[in-house]
Amino acid sequence: MTIRLYDTGARQIRDFSPLIPGCVSIYLCGATVQAAPHIGHIRSGLNFDILRRWFEYRGFDVTFVRNVTDIDDKIIKKSAEQGRPWWAIGYENERAFNAGYDALGCLPPTYEPRATGHIPEMAEMMRALIDNGHAYAADGNVYFDVRSFPGYLGLSNQDLDDLRQPSGEGETGKRDPRDFALWKAVKPGEPSWETPWGPGRPGWHLECSAMAHKYLGPVFDIHGGGLDLIFPHHENEIAQSKAYGDGFAQYWLHNAWVTMSGEKMSKSLGNSVLVSEMVRRWRPIVLRYYLGSPHYRSMIEYSEEALREAESAFARIEGFIQRVVEKAGGAVEPAAEVPPAFAAAMDEDLGVPGALAIVHTTVRQGNSALAADDKEAAVARLAEVRAMLGVLGLDPLDERWAGEREQGADLHGAVDTLVRLVLDQREAARARKDWATADAIRDQLQQSGLVIEDSPSGPRWTLGTR
Repeated sequence: MTIRLYDTGARQIRDFSPLIPGCVSIYLCGATVQAAPHIGHIRSGLNFDILRRWFEYRGFDVTFVRNVTDIDDKIIKKSAEQGRPWWAIGYENERAFNAGYDALGCLPPTYEPRATGHIPEMAEMMRALIDNGHAYAADGNVYFDVRSFPGYLGLSNQDLDDLRQPSGEGETGKRDPRDFALWKAVKPGEPSWETPWGPGRPGWHLECSAMAHKYLGPVFDIHGGGLDLIFPHHENEIAQSKAYGDGFAQYWLHNAWVTMSGEKMSKSLGNSVLVSEMVRRWRPIVLRYYLGSPHYRSMIEYSEEALREAESAFARIEGFIQRVVEKAGGAVEPAAEVPPAFAAAMDEDLGVPGALAIVHTTVRQGNSALAADDKEAAVARLAEVRAMLGVLGLDPLDERWAGEREQGADLHGAVDTLVRLVLDQREAARARKDWATADAIRDQLQQSGLVIEDSPSGPRWTLGTR
């Protein structure tokens, strides 16, 4: 068994070799908490949740760190606009992010440090960078000298002469416009912390280097985040960490975006879909299926139609599970191991689409067994399906989704009563050989998103495409 992952730095899929046998250390750039999360934000956390689950299934002990950026330009701007403390805005949105992760079934991180809780670690790193000639203080700011680090831009594969480094307001005293801020001098009315170079606040990049070092040490296995973080954030992390003396991350994994009309989902573009609203309109397990089904390096173009297709696909899986549980007369435990083809897909750069194809193939095999009244084979297929869905965090029989099952059971019961009344009318029409009326009733039900199956024990309904 060898897990292989696409390493952005190497620009190829590499065999994964952990620093410590049997252990995996992962640092994921988490939320900047200036606003509530949309589904594009949550996708990153969900993709890396699946990665973590797969490592754990393969027997690794995983340390998973996901940080919180609770102070930056955007949070300060929101504070001024709303007339509220920066920390109140940050904490409110941090809770919204965690509620979103939890709603979609993401496991909690091993550690979830906040930037403002690690100012001493940042000051220590800045002191060392200044002392070894990689950073300098100017006008109360501290900057990293990019020309002092020969490997700069290796991750993003850019040319330093063509670089346009993003800069914020008040970043004065730079020796080179391409240098980036480690520390930003305080401006009137802004929050600040004391350092030997004057009061101010951390630059965005420094916080992650300091927290990764504290919780994972000078070198760790995997650093993750969205594609948009490759430059400048991850590039600058590498420079300051390696200049400090750390080996830093051995593998770089980046997930693609959720897009709308071909553009990255973004609050600034006004095209975001908040998680808090989405979970009111769609079952959270369906949202997890929708966001987790594509390959993590593939873009997801958001649409209601795509969500309805995901809902229908997952309904077919749930319908199979329900029928086997009914036939078995009780719970069916997950198999001890997933099928080899599923494992092979997951081992090859977390190939969830291929893995889900195995799930759906197994469901079809199970349905064939049910049609043949082969209870033993149907139960065996369900055990395999539960094992595979469990790895993906999508097993509807898992305790994690118990509350949703109970709500779904209540709704299912109410709908079942109403559908039965209509089916009774259809059966009465069939009994009097009024085939036109019977067919019209069936067609109307199908247009409502229900699939009617005529079985020896009577008609039954399942959810189809809405």
